[in-house]
Amino acid sequence: MTATHSIDSTVLVAIDIAKHRHEVLIGVPGKKRRRRMAIMNTLEDFQRLPAALVSYDLPVRIAFEATGNYHRPLAHHFGQAGFDLKLISSVGLARTREALQNSRDKNDPKDAQVILHMLEIGAAQFFHDPLVAQLAGYHLRYGIAVTNLVFDGHQAVSSSAS
Repeated sequence: MTATHSIDSTVLVAIDIAKHRHEVLIGVPGKKRRRRMAIMNTLEDFQRLPAALVSYDLPVRIAFEATGNYHRPLAHHFGQAGFDLKLISSVGLARTREALQNSRDKNDPKDAQVILHMLEIGAAQFFHDPLVAQLAGYHLRYGIAVTNLVFDGHQAVSSSAS
């Protein structure tokens, strides 16, 4: 069975993550040319890109390769903004780049093109931010602990009053 991916009316964004500067390639439905831009690893640029993406008035799907910890601030920022985030496998990216370009030569704009291609064909994984999940787990456990303390304290007062 072949999986189908409905991306006809979705803006696709590929980001090649780096330490200081991220290469961005934006594919807009109905347009043949793709928009390229570079953003620095700053809050100002993190806010500039979502503003540009929202202006298309279409759903946005963003894909990136996990690169050390450099992807975390950007992914968290876009996740909080409500964008659909996808993760591209590092091995899959390398193999696809070799197959498409018949070369092991690598640079950031080429990687952004390959990431966008993988997003178009549906070769992306769901991005799950483990830090956000961990914080949510702590919050839940804290709430349960406080509830148990209040409940246990109430029982202790009730039983001693009898």
